[in-house]
Amino acid sequence: MFDVGPIEILIVAIVALVVLGPERLPKAARLAGLWVRKARAQWYSVKAELERELAAEELQRSLKNPLDGLAPELEQMQQQLRDTAAPLAQIATPTETPPPASASSDSDAR
Repeated sequence: MFDVGPIEILIVAIVALVVLGPERLPKAARLAGLWVRKARAQWYSVKAELERELAAEELQRSLKNPLDGLAPELEQMQQQLRDTAAPLAQIATPTETPPPASASSDSDAR
């Protein structure tokens, strides 16, 4: 993120030593380290949450797309079932009365 080399760090350390003095420099360094750790922790937290949200959105998108593609096929299959069911229903509904049961009595008489 920042392009800070060893020369820049050395210059900042010398300026901090001159401005703060040797007594307050360790305390200031600890405080600066604390703030850097807090900032990093916050950054990693935000980054992890963003990655979780993006992964959840990608999962929803990947689940939704195949279902959208299946809807026309499902409708086509339902139409084929309706087309097939109509003639079968006509065959299953008898239009004539069945022959009388006397045919079985003829075989008993012999």
